[in-house]
Amino acid sequence: MTRPVSAYAPRSERKPLYVKVVTQPALPGCWAVNISETGIGLIATPRGPQEGPCEGESVELSFSLPDSGEHIRARGDVRWRHETGGPVTALGVFFHAFEDSDGVKLARYLATARLHVVVAFASDEEAQDVRAALEGQAVPHFASSAEEAQALLARGDAAALLVCGRDEERALSLVAGLGTPAEDVDLSSAGPPSDLTSRIIYCAPAAPERLVALFNAGLVFRALGASPPPEAVLQAVLQAGRERGVRTEQWRMALELERNLLRERALSQALPSVPGGRGEEEVGLRSAAMQRVMEMVRLVAPHRVAVLLQGETGTGKEVLSRIVHRLSGRGEAPLVIQDCGALTETLLESELFGHVKGAFTGAVADHPGLFVLANGGTIFLDEIENTTPNLQAKLLRVLETGDVRPVGGTQVRHVDVRVLAASNKDLGEEVREGRFRADLFYRLNSFTIDIPPLRERPEDIPELARYFLGLFNRTLRRSASGMSQDVEDMLRAYPWPGNVRELRNVLERAVLLSRPGEVVSRRLLPPSLVSASPPRNELAGDGSLRARLERVERELIREALERHGGVLRRAAMALGMDPVTLGRRARRHGLWKQD
Repeated sequence: MTRPVSAYAPRSERKPLYVKVVTQPALPGCWAVNISETGIGLIATPRGPQEGPCEGESVELSFSLPDSGEHIRARGDVRWRHETGGPVTALGVFFHAFEDSDGVKLARYLATARLHVVVAFASDEEAQDVRAALEGQAVPHFASSAEEAQALLARGDAAALLVCGRDEERALSLVAGLGTPAEDVDLSSAGPPSDLTSRIIYCAPAAPERLVALFNAGLVFRALGASPPPEAVLQAVLQAGRERGVRTEQWRMALELERNLLRERALSQALPSVPGGRGEEEVGLRSAAMQRVMEMVRLVAPHRVAVLLQGETGTGKEVLSRIVHRLSGRGEAPLVIQDCGALTETLLESELFGHVKGAFTGAVADHPGLFVLANGGTIFLDEIENTTPNLQAKLLRVLETGDVRPVGGTQVRHVDVRVLAASNKDLGEEVREGRFRADLFYRLNSFTIDIPPLRERPEDIPELARYFLGLFNRTLRRSASGMSQDVEDMLRAYPWPGNVRELRNVLERAVLLSRPGEVVSRRLLPPSLVSASPPRNELAGDGSLRARLERVERELIREALERHGGVLRRAAMALGMDPVTLGRRARRHGLWKQD
């Protein structure tokens, strides 16, 4: 395998792709659902959860690209695997290497991919009109028979099927046949989900009652009538492409949400139920800094005031929001969590406030919205700094009045919801810079809790590390037996820019790579963490007593300065030294400059 893919590459745009995929370890009935330069979404029909690759395992993939027929061979890691409760299993694979130039082939395909449209039964004149209508926007593929049309649709990249011609019976028969499973269908093959198949645009004659029946059965996306104008054909095809893209993303997000809920439930059930034991939400709160935070949480939880949690990413804002909810007296009511940075403004507005059927393309049913679903309980808005001014105005209205109006609707519903918000940035500074509405900030700023980063509470690190070690031993079915003192010292000294979330990922990786009964050592830690730590013999090397003491002093001062963000006075307080003395010694060791 060549052409490695960086693990830190940003997620590129997904595009729908429905083609058969061969995997090793083998997955029966495996199809691609969507693809990007960095990963691929798969569905399959294994005989059980143990068949095929599991989460965290490597998998080899082989599939052909539509149209060009170019073969792609890649290797990746299964980032997630979700059993849907039926015969179909969904997987997300992150690419880390391609065979030869296959990575270039895939990138070229994604860069040049356009909408593909199958056109059935078109006369020469109709074919000419379709080519003119779709020129530069989509690629038509013509079929003169139902068999040819079905073969073209089986390629997996057609956004729409245009049914043309003057033969009403043949046209209706094709549409009805696409909605009826064949008797000899291979039940071991998952195929693309029915909601993600090509949209049918009907451009042939039909009796109104038969056409209505096809609409009611969900088989026809648009009916344009015989010989429609080119503009109508183009708009229908573009809408079909957009709607299929939205459906693909909604299907993926629904699977991811369901998987996360099931995993969270499984993890909560896996926690030890020792009387007086400490659950996940209480781990890592022993430090003086976090004890002060917990005092504020216990103080504010019973009162219905808006709470703003501020802290770096990964510090545990969501965990604290759960504790506030649990202690608020609303613990039996819903707690709804929404990451405001994960969706566009339109999707976030629909998700929060709901929408009515027909409010926009793809709104096929009413959606109540998260505020309505959280009625009587709590809603936690994470990364609220990512909302737009328009959405901030609507949030302010809900906070002040409790009235929610869905997108496209006229009826207003009153809700009783406690709002918790979180931000990775200083919202006061965001207001001063004009990036966040001052009125919403002051409404959310009733009670602000600042959460210290992990580097400022190193005494919590060993407890968190041991907790995560036991947790992942259970969930990953491993038996890592503790950590070496060397590793514990490294974890304490590391600055943890990703905070508790980064520590969790480091321990998950270590447990996954560990052999049965192995003690977690440097070998199991990420290279970036090891390289940021001093060599093991740095403090115990050869030399006089004075030289060794100098090395010990330099390391302690360096660690204190890093832990406290370079603030000399705070580092001196942590070391129990006078700041002037510490500054003089830090300059002598080359760790501090006067300016």
